[in-house]
Amino acid sequence: MWSNFFVQQDEEGRIGVAGAGQGGGLGGMKGGRGQRRAHKMSDSQEGKIKLAFFVSIIGVTLTVLGMGTEFWVELAQPKNFSSNQTCQMAHYGLWKGCIRTLWVADIDPERTSCGPAELPGESNCTYFKFFTSGENAVIFKKTTNKNLNLAAAILALLSLTMMVMGSICIAMSLSKGVQFFLKPASFCFILSGVLVLLSILIFHQSVLALLSSDHSVPLHHELSWSVACVGAAGATLIFGGVLFVILSLPFNPWQKCLPHKNSAT
Repeated sequence: MWSNFFVQQDEEGRIGVAGAGQGGGLGGMKGGRGQRRAHKMSDSQEGKIKLAFFVSIIGVTLTVLGMGTEFWVELAQPKNFSSNQTCQMAHYGLWKGCIRTLWVADIDPERTSCGPAELPGESNCTYFKFFTSGENAVIFKKTTNKNLNLAAAILALLSLTMMVMGSICIAMSLSKGVQFFLKPASFCFILSGVLVLLSILIFHQSVLALLSSDHSVPLHHELSWSVACVGAAGATLIFGGVLFVILSLPFNPWQKCLPHKNSAT
């Protein structure tokens, strides 16, 4: 009889300990969930992230617009170089170049060179072959430097890759409701902006190399609106990345820089 009594007491004690353990485990799980919820961003923080992401999307749009057009640089012959009623000019970008034949009568009388490219005329556009067969392009007896052109194009493509990665990080941050992905997103957008600006610098060096390859045909050159789009895109992307850095900080930088006086003191 006593042995049965002790066995029952032992089983009840185990059940009590198990129940306490389960209750503690449930309490720990609830506490962990509460901590996780506490780390989630607020609605105001989410709105700020969306606003910074909108700024970055503007930079991405400008980059795609600039990279997809062939108005990075305009090369214009003197207006009366061929001594007839027409003159020729060229404009090209990262992937394609165009030769345009314009009427001299349509050009501004005060302008000494042929152009601008917006005037009506015949156009002949071709894609560069140094992406496929490795051949240089010849524009008005001047030869392009394919190494510099390829470097500018590769940097532009790398910048687009970083923009995509940054956009994925922001999308994950907004969907999960956490700020962990803001720092890698800021790195991606800042690096993409730097790569875009480097692409412009290398492209300008390729234009100078093209002009110095032959001096038999005088040419007037100027960077066109596509470069302006890409330059503005680079600055916008860097600014958007800095905004994400500020939003990822655990404290408010404005309160640190401009501490306000407490009315209670």
